[in-house]
Amino acid sequence: MGSIYHINKGVSKPIEFRGLKGQYIAWLAIGLVFLLIAFAVLYLLGAGLVVTLPVILGLGSLLFFLVFRLSIRFGQYGLMKFMAKRGLPKALIFRSRRLFTGLKAGAVDLNRRKSW
Repeated sequence: MGSIYHINKGVSKPIEFRGLKGQYIAWLAIGLVFLLIAFAVLYLLGAGLVVTLPVILGLGSLLFFLVFRLSIRFGQYGLMKFMAKRGLPKALIFRSRRLFTGLKAGAVDLNRRKSW
């Protein structure tokens, strides 16, 4: 008789909540916590609900709009790739050929600290 194995479908799928994938769920949660703290601070400082509520609702709507827009534009890992690409230098400048001439002989020590 054969054994019955249950297949866990979707184990490697990214976490998704109402269209938000991966890191954007955390960004939205952190933003909502900051809005809650801002509401409490404004209320304790004496700003009336007539002022506090529209400000917090407006910032919350802006937060939802921006997070969903980033999620749609970049996807799960696209924003991290975009930021990493921005961090790359546009050009590398070598003032000496020593690094490249040493590659032919195989005697290049990359851990050596020397000013070129």
